Amino acid sequence: MNDQRPVGDLLREWRQRRRLSQLGLALDAEVSTKHLSFVETGRAEPSREMVLRLAERLDVPLRERNTLLLAAGYAPLYRERPLVDKALESARQAIDRLLAAHEPYPALAVDRHWNLVLANRLVAPLLTGAAAHLTTPPVNVLRLSLHPQGLAPRIVNYAQWREHLLQRLQRQVDVSSDPELASLLDELRGYQMGGSGADVEDEFAVNGVLVPLQLTVEGGVLSLFSTTTIFGSPVDVTLAELAIESFFPADAATTRALEQLAAMVVRSAS
Repeated sequence: MNDQRPVGDLLREWRQRRRLSQLGLALDAEVSTKHLSFVETGRAEPSREMVLRLAERLDVPLRERNTLLLAAGYAPLYRERPLVDKALESARQAIDRLLAAHEPYPALAVDRHWNLVLANRLVAPLLTGAAAHLTTPPVNVLRLSLHPQGLAPRIVNYAQWREHLLQRLQRQVDVSSDPELASLLDELRGYQMGGSGADVEDEFAVNGVLVPLQLTVEGGVLSLFSTTTIFGSPVDVTLAELAIESFFPADAATTRALEQLAAMVVRSAS
C-alpha cells in the first residue's frame, strides 16, 4: 500500500507553513498562479525543476526536498552520508579544526535533533554529575541540559535558560515540522523546575543582548554565551543538518576559570 502523500498536498502545506499566499509564491517562483493552483490540487504534475524551484523559494530543508521529489515521482537529489564517509572528509576535518581551535572554551557539533556528534575537550568536564543515561550515546544535548538529573540542578538561571532553549526549539519545529523535534519539545516542557536557586540576571540579560548559561562548577559559576555555525550551501543532508555550538565566556572570571580547566585537561591527557 502506497501511503505517500501527493506532492501538491506537501507543497501547499509548506506554503501555508511559510505564511505565503499562492499569489506570493507564484510571483516569487516566477510561475503562474493558475499553474501553482493546479499543482497543489493535483490537476497538473510539476516537473522536477518546478519542484526544486518551489522548494528553494519555500526554504524547504534538503531532507524534505527529497520527500517532495519522491512524491512527484522523481529520484531524490540530495545524498545523506555518514560523517565518516570519505566524501565528507574535508568537512569532518574542518569541524575538528573548529572545535579544537575554540579551546580553551567548550564547543560541540549537533545534528538536526540536537544529538551530540562531536565535542572538544572542554565539554566533558562540564557534564560532571549528570546521570549516566543522559551521557550515554546518543546524547541529546537539550535533554541533558534541562533534565532534572542532567545539568538543570547546576544551572543558576534555569528558568531563563530553559525558556531560551524552548523558544529556539519551537522555532525549529515551526520551520521544519519535524515530528521528532515536536516530541522532544513536548518532553522538555514536561520537566519540573530543576534550577539551583533564584534566577540571576547578569549584564548580558539585563541589556537584552544575549541570554547567558550560568553553570555552577567547583569553585564558582561559569557565565557563557553561545554562537551557532552552519555550513554554507550544503548539498549533503548530513552537513545541512549539522550545527556547531561554540560557547564564549561572558565575564573575566569565566575566562580565567576555563583557561585553568583547559590546562588541567591538557595535563591529564599527557
